[in-house]
Amino acid sequence: MCYSRKQVRYSRTPAAARTVLQRSLAGPLLLLLSLAPAAADTRVELEIHEAVRLALADDPVIAATQARARAFSDNAVADGQLPDPKLKTGLYNLPLDDFELDEEPTTQLRLGIVQSFPRGRTRHYRRERTEWLAASEDAEAEGASLLLVRDVRNRYLELYYQLLAENIVTDARELFAQLVEITRSHYASGRVSQQDVLRSSLELSRLDDRTTRIRNEADRNRAALMEWIGQAATLPVSRSFPRLPELPAKEDIEAALAVHPVIRLETARLEAENREVKIAREQYKPGWSAGLEYRKRFGNDPDGSDRADMMAAMVSLDLPLFPKNRQDKRLSASLQQAEAIQLSRDHRLRELRRMLETDYASWQRLGERVTLYDSQLREEAAANAQASLKAYQSGITEFTSLMRARITDLDVRLEALRIEVDRAKAQANLLYLAGDKP
Repeated sequence: MCYSRKQVRYSRTPAAARTVLQRSLAGPLLLLLSLAPAAADTRVELEIHEAVRLALADDPVIAATQARARAFSDNAVADGQLPDPKLKTGLYNLPLDDFELDEEPTTQLRLGIVQSFPRGRTRHYRRERTEWLAASEDAEAEGASLLLVRDVRNRYLELYYQLLAENIVTDARELFAQLVEITRSHYASGRVSQQDVLRSSLELSRLDDRTTRIRNEADRNRAALMEWIGQAATLPVSRSFPRLPELPAKEDIEAALAVHPVIRLETARLEAENREVKIAREQYKPGWSAGLEYRKRFGNDPDGSDRADMMAAMVSLDLPLFPKNRQDKRLSASLQQAEAIQLSRDHRLRELRRMLETDYASWQRLGERVTLYDSQLREEAAANAQASLKAYQSGITEFTSLMRARITDLDVRLEALRIEVDRAKAQANLLYLAGDKP
């Protein structure tokens, strides 16, 4: 569905040409950036708002939906017009014995025009139906843009998490590598067992495995971003935490759901189907056509004068005398289709409200956890790890306790980052529901 949607444009250059131009320039641009002097500090970083802008600039789904909207708008104009008139001509009452045009007084050359008029207000309702279908495509385009913004934000946030998680694990690996050396030194002096040496080496290998898995996830998220923003996805991601627009109050978001593009799409389709119902009702009325005809006669009258030409005017009617298997069925089908769309709209609205309740509760609870980790857990885990190291170096505690403390410290740091990123993702989902348009 395309959620008209706000779209960022670089120029009046057609979309396909812009895409080719952007992609052709991306490689040289990145090469020049890589060759720039380090002292100049010209390194470009990809910010979340820039990723969103690039994704919106040339999205084919949005462009296709907008094209369909324009097509429906053009069709609406055509649907409001009368059918083309019909031109009639023919030779009537030509005698077959001699084929003479002036032999019989009834022989005529006729030239006429006939204009048909659809039943009742069918034309008017057809135009309105197509206009509502155009509105539905506009709403779909706007909805698609909102969905794209949400998905790009979430994907960027996930990539940000993977990159910072890699930094955290890399820092921890340096500490674990030092522990391996300390343990080996203590083993050489007989202070610890070989099991401690093996355990320290095992934990170091597990960190290397964790780093590999994190990098793999980062590569997957970059690849997903590349689908939307091209080579810009290969740029370094900013290390500052991604900033999202301020979140409106929950009551404001709930009020905005009634005019969310997803709901406006269903509303437009319902209005279009209601016009279909009206068209079906109009089919019980007679259709009619009017015509005007000129009749040219040949030859002369008995008194020698030219036979007079004639003119005819006519009206014809379509009489819906047997509506049971035609008009009644079409009306019934239209009414049922309208009811189905109404139910679909109600379901979509309930679904959006459920998403609001779920995401808002998640956003609040994650905020509480962020506060807890910032104010207490991270500091406590770091202090515990440091105390365990001193105790181990003094021979007070065992190596297992030291490793457990270090692993806990690492897990707490990663979990704190995870919670902060997940809260931002919940905020991105809420902004989608609020109809945020960058």
